[in-house]
Amino acid sequence: MSENKETSPTLKRSWFQNLKLEFKKITWPTKQRLVREVLVVLISAVLLGAMIALIDWLLKLGLQFIW
Repeated sequence: MSENKETSPTLKRSWFQNLKLEFKKITWPTKQRLVREVLVVLISAVLLGAMIALIDWLLKLGLQFIW
């Protein structure tokens, strides 16, 4: 039986070598930038949650007058 190309050791080695080369091309953010972006995401999530809670409360209040 012939060996499957997908399982050949040279193909796997080549794939991992290419993956390693691609990881070297990545430009990682600085610690300061990462902290700043995380804070922006957290603040945005809290504000969005507060807005949704406020709209939910207002709708609930409005529906109580109807019923």
